[in-house]
Amino acid sequence: MLQTIGNSTNNLIELEYQYAAHNYHPLPVVLSRGEGVYVWDLEEKRYFDFLSAYSAVNQGHCHPKIVNALIKQAQTLTLTSRAFHSDKLGECAQFMCKYFDYDKVLMINTGAEANETALKLARKWGYQVKGVPPNEAVIVAVQRNFHGRTLAIVSASTDAQATRNFGPFMPGYQIIPYNDIEALEKALQNPNVCGFWVEPIQGEAGVFVPEDGYLAKAQELCDQYNVLLMMDEVQTGIGRTGKLLASHHENVQPDILILGKALSGGVYPVSAVLASDEIMLTIQPGEHGSTFGGNPLACAVTLAALQVVEEEGLVDNAARMGELFRQRMRQLQSKTEMISAVRGKGLLNAIDIRETADGRSAWDVCLALKENGLLAKPTHGDKIRFAPPLIITEPQLQECCNIIEKTVLAF
Repeated sequence: MLQTIGNSTNNLIELEYQYAAHNYHPLPVVLSRGEGVYVWDLEEKRYFDFLSAYSAVNQGHCHPKIVNALIKQAQTLTLTSRAFHSDKLGECAQFMCKYFDYDKVLMINTGAEANETALKLARKWGYQVKGVPPNEAVIVAVQRNFHGRTLAIVSASTDAQATRNFGPFMPGYQIIPYNDIEALEKALQNPNVCGFWVEPIQGEAGVFVPEDGYLAKAQELCDQYNVLLMMDEVQTGIGRTGKLLASHHENVQPDILILGKALSGGVYPVSAVLASDEIMLTIQPGEHGSTFGGNPLACAVTLAALQVVEEEGLVDNAARMGELFRQRMRQLQSKTEMISAVRGKGLLNAIDIRETADGRSAWDVCLALKENGLLAKPTHGDKIRFAPPLIITEPQLQECCNIIEKTVLAF
């Protein structure tokens, strides 16, 4: 029999702690609704959301166009599986291929699944097109990467927390330093390398931005050595960094583009992999798929979410607001020794926090930010990511910068 308890903040946190897996460490706030750049807790306290569900809510919470697309489609047809055609997949696939300039798209559900799909595609291409000997394909990945948490993905991770007690791991990876062209060229000289798997900006690691020219040179080397450039834009894509894709800052068109999160505006789990015919058509019926991948509901939501990005000029807004945000954070950095670094592009930014003499850390800063009406979350201990919805206005952003400044200086 279910036990009914009061819906207070403490009770709901305790209920979650008692019955849900402990695979996250949330801030002590219980959110009950959201709209635009704001979320509200059970006591109706309003917060600025500066995490955007890890950049899934670029279009803002509960965007009416996306929600209406979801409702309309949910009342008609939600799922057929790919055993049959639907009246939505072709339309959505065409839109996405033209939107991102690729021949084919494979729709799936989550960012991790999209990365797994890219790994399988790269290997299949390596064997069928490049001529890599059977079972000898190599994927080059980079240190501090984060592509998800499946076993195949964490097999390439250099984060001890991601790998501890989860082995044995999948072979076939070579790990090199991020932002190191010499190491990349040396690795690509191995004729069994079929793919270079990289984030254009390392988001989960703490918003590490590579040197100008790194991505363009990586593409040049991949072309030279006949290796696929696999770009994970799950977090950096869909306008987040002030370009439609972060790779566009260097006019790079990856061979395999990996998308997720804001592809649906945070309304429904949707991810996708885009590639040329030569790469995508190496996978044939029965070799890869998902019951929910490319379902009618996902297609309707994705179309609406991408249209919002275009119609509301979110890419340009992210570029302008991001410049303003970093300017304010650098001004704040000059006023306190607590901030040791400011990094970012567009509205994907981070600050590094020095621990205070009495042991207060980035976690404590985030708790104080919450009390002052702004939600953000630390990553890797001393880094705080700031990633508001791309719809944020200049007055809202200035208000948020004032909150951050007031909070940090109080330490």
